[in-house]
Amino acid sequence: MIIEDQQFLKEAIIEAKTSLNEGGIPIGAVLVENGNIVGRGHNKLLQNSSTILHAEMDCIENAGRLKGLNYKSCTIYTTLSPCEMCSGMILLYKIPRVVIGENVTLKGPENYLQNNGVEVINLNFDECKSLLGNYISKNLDLWNEEIEKVHD
Repeated sequence: MIIEDQQFLKEAIIEAKTSLNEGGIPIGAVLVENGNIVGRGHNKLLQNSSTILHAEMDCIENAGRLKGLNYKSCTIYTTLSPCEMCSGMILLYKIPRVVIGENVTLKGPENYLQNNGVEVINLNFDECKSLLGNYISKNLDLWNEEIEKVHD
């Protein structure tokens, strides 16, 4: 499964780069069901002046209205550890597996996911760390402003 996980995480990285190219925060996600990407998304907080369009939220939105059983056979791949909001959505839709690119830059409530039966795998990709790390170093005030909103 690790090769497949790496391939799908690379698709999430493509989404993160799309966000960066649009002037946004480089975080991306893909939703995979039975080896097929059914949803793609990236962080659109800045592009859409949104308060909730994190990569995972955008990804689920773009997947459309799936049936409950569909979500139960999905894996969500995200370049950064999911925050509290996105983790809640993962639990709400009963997505059983989350593969993350890294959790050094920001670590969401991974234990909360695991304690609720979600398998969490951290691939610890250097590319994910450097993509977001470079963005933060160039946009520290903006990053801190976004982080303050959710971590006050």
